[in-house]
Amino acid sequence: MSEEIQYIVPAPSPAVEIFAQHQLAYEFRREAQAREEFRSYCQWYDSTAKRHQQELEKMQSDINLFGWLTRRRGS
Repeated sequence: MSEEIQYIVPAPSPAVEIFAQHQLAYEFRREAQAREEFRSYCQWYDSTAKRHQQELEKMQSDINLFGWLTRRRGS
C-alpha cells in the first residue's frame, strides 16, 4: 500500500527545495540581524543608564541653590 502512495504523490521538484533553502537562509539572516540590533540596543541602554545614574549622584551632591533661595524668602 505504501508503494502505491509513493507513485501517486510526486516528489518535490528541485526548484521547490532550492526555494525552501533560500527562504530558510533568509529567515536565519533576518533573525541574526534582529538579535544583533537588540544586543546593540541593550548595550546602549545599559551605558546610558549608568551615565544617568552617575549624573544623578553628582547632582545630589551639588548645592541646592533653588532651595537655598526659597528658604531665605520665608525668613
